[in-house]
Amino acid sequence: MDTPNAAFRRELDRIGVVLLTSATKRLTTLDVVVQTPLTSTRGKRLDMPPLLVPVLRAGLGFLEAAQYLLPEADVGFVGIARDERTHQPVPYSTKVPDELLGRSCIVLDPMLATGGSLALTCRLLVERGADPTITVVCAIAAPEGLTLLDRESAAHGFEVVVYTAALDEKLDGNAFIVPGLGDAGDRLFGRPD
Repeated sequence: MDTPNAAFRRELDRIGVVLLTSATKRLTTLDVVVQTPLTSTRGKRLDMPPLLVPVLRAGLGFLEAAQYLLPEADVGFVGIARDERTHQPVPYSTKVPDELLGRSCIVLDPMLATGGSLALTCRLLVERGADPTITVVCAIAAPEGLTLLDRESAAHGFEVVVYTAALDEKLDGNAFIVPGLGDAGDRLFGRPD
């Protein structure tokens, strides 16, 4: 917990590059002809860049890495807070296109604890017409969150593909990941109070 915010941001960005490099392999590409200084050759480019969706505020920790790898991608934002008494997600802002028309989406959220925020975000995207296979990138995950995502995706007709650096042990009685990293938003940006 003594890690300065700047160091935490830097290391989370590095984790993001690794995870997003793997996550982007699922994106659809088109064959193209590329002219080099000596000849023509074949290459690939994205068919359609995905929509990047950081869950505020911690998801912003992966945004720079995502934009580095996908500079043509659009960015939407979903703001969700957790009710600390019920542990349920409480949405407070949505800045995502109303019509996604089969578009691939990559949701960015470093901490997959209960899974409530991610499930809500995925449902919102699919309800707006996104490709029903949603890619989620998180630094650490708890088994309980993965279980909830599986249950929610089956109930609401979407699939979630999770890329994570670590599967931690469990959630404690306050729904915090154990051993965990602490509150990623606070570790990235400082406490808001």
